[in-house]
Amino acid sequence: MTKDITRGGQFIVKETKCENVFTPEDFNEEQRMMRESVKEFVDKELWPNKHRFESKDYGFTKSSMQKAGELGLLGVAVPEAYGGLGMGFVSTMLVCDYISGATGSFSTAFGAHTGIGTMPITLYGNEAQKQKYVPKLATGEWFGAYCLTEPDAGSDANSGKTKAVLSADGKYYAITGQKMWISNAGFCNLFIVFARIEDDKNITGFIVENDPSNGITLGEEEHKLGIRASSTRQVFFNETKVPVENMLSERGNGFKIAMNALNVGRIKLAAACLDSQRRIVSKSVQYANERIQFNTPISSFGAIRTKLAEMATNAYVGESASYRAAAAIEDRINQRIEEGNSHQEAELKGVEEFAIECSILKVAVSEDMQNCADEGIQIFGGMGFSEDTPMESAWRDARITRIYEGTNEINRMLAVGMLIKKAMKGHVDLIGPAMKVADELLSIPDFDVPDYSELFSEEKEIISKLKKAFLMVAGSAVQKYGPDLEKHQALLLAASDMLIEIYMAESALLRTEKIAKAKGEEAVKEEIAMAQLYLYHAVDIISLRAKEGIAALAEGDEQRMMLMGLRRFTKYTNLPNINALREIIASKLIDKNEYCF
Repeated sequence: MTKDITRGGQFIVKETKCENVFTPEDFNEEQRMMRESVKEFVDKELWPNKHRFESKDYGFTKSSMQKAGELGLLGVAVPEAYGGLGMGFVSTMLVCDYISGATGSFSTAFGAHTGIGTMPITLYGNEAQKQKYVPKLATGEWFGAYCLTEPDAGSDANSGKTKAVLSADGKYYAITGQKMWISNAGFCNLFIVFARIEDDKNITGFIVENDPSNGITLGEEEHKLGIRASSTRQVFFNETKVPVENMLSERGNGFKIAMNALNVGRIKLAAACLDSQRRIVSKSVQYANERIQFNTPISSFGAIRTKLAEMATNAYVGESASYRAAAAIEDRINQRIEEGNSHQEAELKGVEEFAIECSILKVAVSEDMQNCADEGIQIFGGMGFSEDTPMESAWRDARITRIYEGTNEINRMLAVGMLIKKAMKGHVDLIGPAMKVADELLSIPDFDVPDYSELFSEEKEIISKLKKAFLMVAGSAVQKYGPDLEKHQALLLAASDMLIEIYMAESALLRTEKIAKAKGEEAVKEEIAMAQLYLYHAVDIISLRAKEGIAALAEGDEQRMMLMGLRRFTKYTNLPNINALREIIASKLIDKNEYCF
């Protein structure tokens, strides 16, 4: 069977078949072995020492990173030619996923080093730069950090004021400026630094070795709500000399480097939230089974069972969507390599192609992670508020995930904005399907009751109708505001929530349909319940956000017509019993005493 490789963002206008998505059940033997190795490292080296991370033991973070380097875990994404394992994108996601389950402090150090510390050189460096620096970074001999944010340049990254001035003899640049919130600053060996040359429109990237005698000073460690043992400092450059050969890529290409690094960082951040959710669900189930109130385990109480079912559902859905997107990226990378692209070009373009999905996942999974930790505290009750249990640190660590790699608000607007830009370039046909939806609003509805005898037949029809609801709102927004749409942020946020819920709900349905075909429906009845439960919530969210959009876009007869269309697009024929679905999910969790999907 030929695999149908879609373009990024096409999911909103194209039906995807379950055979064309990758799921965690599809891990090959090498990936399963890698998963077990990473879990063993976390359970042996990190989880028993959570207290050291919470007590701001930065030295322990560094030594743990060195151990990860010795195991080859820092070089999973690095080509073998530069000392890495050269594994595919899905495998790099898998490692990022399972290595992040114990503590946000180590997860942040790992992500900053392997992603924004190493990857810019791997993907944008010339051969000499890669030979000199990447093998050291891949093994943990050296650690990297990424200097982009400044006091006046956060979300607007290209507005940085750090300057790079070419010396009179043309041999080096002198970099002067201040960077802040720099992860790994306290123990890194090199920085990826972004600075502006003269009055260039765009910033430029540089590889800067960390030498205190070369005009580099560090601020004190920041005292943070969470990720307490992640070294986070300000970095000051004062006439720091950087050889001209350490310019990364071309002059003025820094903004592009920064944006592409963030695309990878966003999907990896989603992965880094997954095992934390699994572990929180498992700890919550175990506590609920052990905690006796009114002479019975609290896991027998409906309120607790509801929480556990919702927590597990969101973890399952996030996992489904993350690996779906990761495999789509890997497919695109492999396709480009087959077409003659270099590894650098293929990976850059492969990830850039799915920037919409990367932003969607960053938002959805980070928010589910925060909610999961919050409900974990609630299940533990008073003990959840105590440092003696892992819930309060999980909640604190989760909070940063909605901020870094671009705030969730920025990513929401980016997702829709990038989709519209793709449509304008002809990469995704939004206009044709949106016009069809507009025509459908004027047609007489079909009142025949369809045959929903096959698994997910109604659910897949609902997904199709939800896509129409998005196209109705987004199409009207583009028609009304055109290029000025980006100024209407509240409308973009509403449309983005619709887009996010469609992708997440569809991903869960596709994964579940695929494994049901392989194992039989009875064997995966809990997964079926989770997919149906999530879709039920998605319909409500999309209905609410679409109403907000319609109210902002239309009045009178036009508004009434769009609201009638929305009711048509969000209507169930057979409304699911969500309490029964939750009970199916919770029963298995409680019986297995852990997250078991």
